[in-house]
Amino acid sequence: MSTMVILGIAFGLAMDAFAASIACGVILCGVSPRQIFRLSFHFGLFQFAMPVIGWLAGLSIIGWVESFDHWIAFVLLGFIGGKMIWESFHSFEERSQSGNDPTRGLSLVSLSIATSIDALAVGLVFATEKVRILYPCIVIGLVAGIMTALGMAIGCRIGARFGSRMERIGGAVLIVIGLKILFSHVSAS
Repeated sequence: MSTMVILGIAFGLAMDAFAASIACGVILCGVSPRQIFRLSFHFGLFQFAMPVIGWLAGLSIIGWVESFDHWIAFVLLGFIGGKMIWESFHSFEERSQSGNDPTRGLSLVSLSIATSIDALAVGLVFATEKVRILYPCIVIGLVAGIMTALGMAIGCRIGARFGSRMERIGGAVLIVIGLKILFSHVSAS
């Protein structure tokens, strides 16, 4: 898997974290460096770990699904991308109305899991594609951490205006990558 594809996946996955961090920036409006670090670190860590977990799960079933793994990759990435696009129209306002500090406690863990659950499915795709896992996961984690810090820093300034658009772009990137995997396997057959 090329570095450009890995970066595309990383940015696609990071759009959930970016949109959530913008919402956190809107909620907190005036974030501290400590809050930015906490959210960025946790989002990056979870985005790093979830593909590893998905990859390990995928390795255990690879022999059974090898003949149709490209369809699994296409469906999973298409579903994740579609879900991101759908959520971009529905959930940003809900994310920005909670009123507590989302960079602490259960809110932090819940957001970290929610924004990285898609990465679990991507890890499964990596297993079906026989991708070496460490490099992509490091890139995914770093991109998520950086995008989270960026989202928090500008959250107060751009608010809900652009957050949902970025999530739509991320969803579209994942769908395009799913199509690329599908067409590369179908044309090779």
